[in-house]
Amino acid sequence: MSFVFVNRFSSIYRFFDGLRGKKHSFLWSLISSGILSSLTVISSASLVFAGDPFRTVNPRNISEETELAFKALFEEGNYVEAKEYLSLPKKSNFNDPMASALRASLAYTEQDWNNLDIYAQKTLDYAKAISNDDPLRSNLYLAVGNFLMGASEYQSNGAIAAITRLQAVFNYFDQAEKIDSTDPELNLIKGYLNLFLAVNLPFSSPQQAIANLQTYASPQYLVNRGIALAYRDLGDYDLALTFVNKALESTPLNPELYYLKGQILRKKGQTDNNILVLEEAVKNFDIAIAKIDQLPLEAVQKPLQREKRKTVETINQLKMVSQNK
Repeated sequence: MSFVFVNRFSSIYRFFDGLRGKKHSFLWSLISSGILSSLTVISSASLVFAGDPFRTVNPRNISEETELAFKALFEEGNYVEAKEYLSLPKKSNFNDPMASALRASLAYTEQDWNNLDIYAQKTLDYAKAISNDDPLRSNLYLAVGNFLMGASEYQSNGAIAAITRLQAVFNYFDQAEKIDSTDPELNLIKGYLNLFLAVNLPFSSPQQAIANLQTYASPQYLVNRGIALAYRDLGDYDLALTFVNKALESTPLNPELYYLKGQILRKKGQTDNNILVLEEAVKNFDIAIAKIDQLPLEAVQKPLQREKRKTVETINQLKMVSQNK
């Protein structure tokens, strides 16, 4: 195996290792969890129906606990509540791969490597179990499970150990795409992956990834959020603000969106030396800080507080410069 090949895959895992940090903590949960399993859950008495946030045609059903965890995490940005929902006793004997994938992704955010490994393996096991009933989701969660296992192996043994897993991720995504290339859940998960690889790795096309996400993925508020993140990293702060505001219209209770808006405004204000824009960034940081206890400590709380502090310092510096002129 050539050095270039090894370096390519190790760079991808180094990138995803950064998802735990201040810029993309929620993205790790989004990509690694697979967003949502849309599976039929059979209880001892009857079918347990839950909402499918992706499809208006041929919707699937998920467990009540998984749906609540999804809403807590992605609509409200409440990691604590999401973890509580995932710890509730199951109302059926059906093993939902989404629940285990979410548990694994939260473990990664908390740097709990033991539980990451445990729940990543469960994700693979449960994905295999649904291969006959739902081959698209089986392949989708086999991709997710291998991604999670690769992250675990990357942490313990380095990039080379994770290469085989990463190859499997793309292989399973391809298999799922052959079954239904227009599936909105598949396109949201793979779309986020492609989008952020395109933004952060060379020889990629961010605009094509953005177009695919807009055309095929759902729900829209997560599409808008992903595009806002992409434009932020591309340095197009006006477009980033447009899309984060669209996401806020649908999910105004999520503190991570205000954190993201604050980041965008901070970058725009620093670029333009604009005190008013920087002060607006602080206001959005403060909205996020009001709910800081529901966010991960290392991944979000500390970076959020640090970014607010640095923004205030920049404002004071610009004011001093203006006064001395």
